[in-house]
Amino acid sequence: MKCKKTILRNFNFLSILFLFAITAGNASAMEYPTAEVNTTGLAVTDTEVTVGILHSITGTMAISESGSVEAEKLAIKQINESGGVLGRQIKVIQEDGASDWPTFAEKARKLLVNDKVAAVMGCWTSASRKAVLPVFEKENGMLYYPTFYEGLEQSKNVIYTGQEATQQIIAGLDWIAKEKEAKTYYLIGSDYIWPRTSNKIARKHIENVLGGKVVGEEYYPLGHTNFGSLINKIKLKKPDVIYSIVVGGSNVSWYKQLKAAGITSDKWTLLTISVTEDEMLGIGGENVEGFYSAMKYFQSLDNPNNIEFVKAFKEMWGEDSVIGDVTQAAYLGPWLWKLAVEKAGSFDIDKIAEASNGIEFDKAPEGYVRIHDSNHHLWSKTRIGVARKDGQFDVIYESDLIEPNPFPEGYQ
Repeated sequence: MKCKKTILRNFNFLSILFLFAITAGNASAMEYPTAEVNTTGLAVTDTEVTVGILHSITGTMAISESGSVEAEKLAIKQINESGGVLGRQIKVIQEDGASDWPTFAEKARKLLVNDKVAAVMGCWTSASRKAVLPVFEKENGMLYYPTFYEGLEQSKNVIYTGQEATQQIIAGLDWIAKEKEAKTYYLIGSDYIWPRTSNKIARKHIENVLGGKVVGEEYYPLGHTNFGSLINKIKLKKPDVIYSIVVGGSNVSWYKQLKAAGITSDKWTLLTISVTEDEMLGIGGENVEGFYSAMKYFQSLDNPNNIEFVKAFKEMWGEDSVIGDVTQAAYLGPWLWKLAVEKAGSFDIDKIAEASNGIEFDKAPEGYVRIHDSNHHLWSKTRIGVARKDGQFDVIYESDLIEPNPFPEGYQ
């Protein structure tokens, strides 16, 4: 009998602890009744809030976008473990854009109209972003877009957590022109919005500001794998800098063929704004070794925030996983959304859009970041990395924080 009484007492004690834990976990939710924090019919309950993840996990862009999915899921896991958002746990609905721009638009509409998600973390290419933007603006959704891009855009319905042109293209060209005394450039890109617009900006900067000359400009479809004729043209022109904006799986063939043709860093200078550690995993560091990349983040950054982030990422996704610039920028999305929701005291999109202005996040792996007071882009630094054989980068240059300017005068 004594044993049964002891078991009953222990059971009652554990039940009280369990109820206390639930009550404590929901305390914040009780302070923010659903009817008050969700006035527009989003997927928000007393205990959960649903968000969407929309990236390519199949097709040629999967090599670049898979890391974004992993980073967003890590951030959401950490947020949930720390109590969620306004006392609510985040639930995820994931869709595959499948490296196809109409599919991105279709899936964005599903997430916003059918699933009524409170926010979407997604897209990589500018083509996919341009495809979904009208949907987000029409349905009044909020997109957290993680990729470095060409700028020339601003929307109430998008938070741009990557860099725009002045922070990457222009700053990177300034560095290479000064450090390598470069005068001639060969511009190469995949054939869609971002590379073409980026190279348009690059050409204007090279010719009008740096006093240099563009000796060649070529574009190839996504998924293209035969670069032999291009490499012959480069050898003929002998540019001081090969400026590369090839994206997705094409990078594997591009860099392997460069090395096979003898275009290596001991004889040639190549600057890319599209190859991160994610792509290096597929390309092989031995094929990129010694070339330069202009990004705001590299996995090798030595600061406390990044050390903790890399550790957590590898614990969740495996010791062999790598983290590139866009992956890190994707990690920022859920955190910046959480901060905006809590600042606004609401999940309503209009209130979040307004509350986002000026938000600071000092736990970012790249270091301190801040959302601009008016244009929804981040203040960030430009960094130059030299590719290593092991697939990582040595950071050899770091700028001060650069104010985002998506519409630079003279480049439109």
